[in-house]
Amino acid sequence: MTSNADTLVIGLVSVSDRASGGVYQDLGLPALQDWLARALTTPYRVETRLIADERAQIEATLTELVDVARCHLVLTTGGTGPARRDVTPEATLAIGTREMPGFGEQMRQISLHFVPTAILSRQTAVIRETADHAALVLNLPGQPKAIAETLGGLKDAAGAVLVGGIFAAVPYCVDLIGGPYMETDPAVCKAFRPKSALRPQP
Repeated sequence: MTSNADTLVIGLVSVSDRASGGVYQDLGLPALQDWLARALTTPYRVETRLIADERAQIEATLTELVDVARCHLVLTTGGTGPARRDVTPEATLAIGTREMPGFGEQMRQISLHFVPTAILSRQTAVIRETADHAALVLNLPGQPKAIAETLGGLKDAAGAVLVGGIFAAVPYCVDLIGGPYMETDPAVCKAFRPKSALRPQP
């Protein structure tokens, strides 16, 4: 991975009391890293964090990843259900300057193809802005299979897209908030941009 100032930086946060406490192995971070490695063709580096379901810690971690580590995109996994310990959405909304509700709406739409309990999920997304930097922060499901489905969408046996994944909109969103130009492998997830926003291939 390159390391200049224009390099895409992605923060990955797994929120789990038991995984962070060593009770079982975390599966969220490996699932996120695997999907990004397949989907992104743009050079990037990753900042990973494994933390407990504590709102103050989640808020501090997200703030640090954006303000200090200078991430352009932060993906969280876990802590988005209705249980009392599930506080990732509250922490995400608290550190955001603008809410992006469409991401959560689409994630639930995708998951409803598999389980009716998808309506219990409270995933959300925000943009966090500082004086000279901005990042998109997305809450994802906790299960590796659901992570891949919500990011990449659903395809039929022939490979035709049935339901679009949320990541198709992420590169253009990052463009709009001043981040690096991201490109993806269309076989995994085809990024969408208006024609006016497309850049020629090098």
